[in-house]
Amino acid sequence: MPHHRPLRAFGTLSFTYFASLGLYNPYAPLWFKSLGFGALAIGTIASIQSWTRVIAPYAWSWLGDHGAQRVALVRIAAAGTLLATLALWFVRDFWPVALAAMVMFVFNAGIVPLSEAALSRHLTTGQIMDAGRYGRIRVWGSIGFVVSVTAAGALLQSAGIDVLPYAVSALCGLLLLAALRLPAAHDEAHHESAAPPVLPTLRRPEVAWFFASVFFTVLAHTSVYAFFSLYLDALGYGKVAVGALWALAVGLEIGFFWFQGRWFDRLSARGWLKLAAGVSALRFAAMALAGQWVGVLMLAQASHAITFAAHHAACTVVIHRHFPGRLRARGQALYSMLGYGVPGVIGGVGGGWLIGRLGYAAVFWAASLAALAGLACAFRAARVPASQVPKGMPP
Repeated sequence: MPHHRPLRAFGTLSFTYFASLGLYNPYAPLWFKSLGFGALAIGTIASIQSWTRVIAPYAWSWLGDHGAQRVALVRIAAAGTLLATLALWFVRDFWPVALAAMVMFVFNAGIVPLSEAALSRHLTTGQIMDAGRYGRIRVWGSIGFVVSVTAAGALLQSAGIDVLPYAVSALCGLLLLAALRLPAAHDEAHHESAAPPVLPTLRRPEVAWFFASVFFTVLAHTSVYAFFSLYLDALGYGKVAVGALWALAVGLEIGFFWFQGRWFDRLSARGWLKLAAGVSALRFAAMALAGQWVGVLMLAQASHAITFAAHHAACTVVIHRHFPGRLRARGQALYSMLGYGVPGVIGGVGGGWLIGRLGYAAVFWAASLAALAGLACAFRAARVPASQVPKGMPP
């Protein structure tokens, strides 16, 4: 049974990390718009977070798997993130804003894969990770996000969008304090042998098809991460309504994480991946078709419990299964890169291009098609013959 104090520290880190994203991700596009940037420029800056995830998470995780203490690296990454946000206080032109965002997310990209790898050490007995207890810790990230996105909607409505950079820095300061409280005692040992290579695992068919499914399913969600707030703004919704719709999605996400120990085992991890991709296709088609109807948007946002929370929980189980021991941080980094890095780049830039030519609804139609591709890949992963799955791994 893991000690409660270390787990509370990881919960606090998750809370502050996702609170900072709950402020930045939904509202930064509105700040960029206030600076006079067009849809393509906004999509390009929004995609910087994903560009950094193409390389930076693996670089941080490589250090963590090859000798550096993971918790110490988390603290360095949090400090660098905070320092980079201070530049947003002073810059207003496209290139300086883009550069500040890039530096911020190069540091920020190391926090999740390193902390998740360190956390899994506390939750693992033998080779089995306690998925229910993981959900009780990860839920604090969702709580942080929903508290932040709701409070920020009211704050920015009353004080104006210009206060966004200062609020981001304040939350990143709390993130650094949370990182300093993380326990280092049970960090992975690194001295006994060289870290194993990751490529043989990545080449296995069930792993390759899993990452393909993640790629397309998360690509579909880029439509929400980069353009949902702008879509709502274009439809005439106010900032409070924007915050409320984000909060609805994350509120149900919280419910899933908190209670996932009760129902997560009713489907296999692969079953959850298929369900999440299928529901995603329906979610984004509904948003494209009837975004002017608040009831439709509420139902679409409610499905976030399946399309994100269930999907993320299933991905965590699959990664823990296929990337054990000193492969763990790099497995988490590959999830960030192939799931949230490359798809975010394509979705941010491509989505901005689509909006400029066909309007916002086109982005959500494209997202629905991407989710269907993710569903097809999830089915393909499930059909890998048992003979191709290494001994000891569930098919």
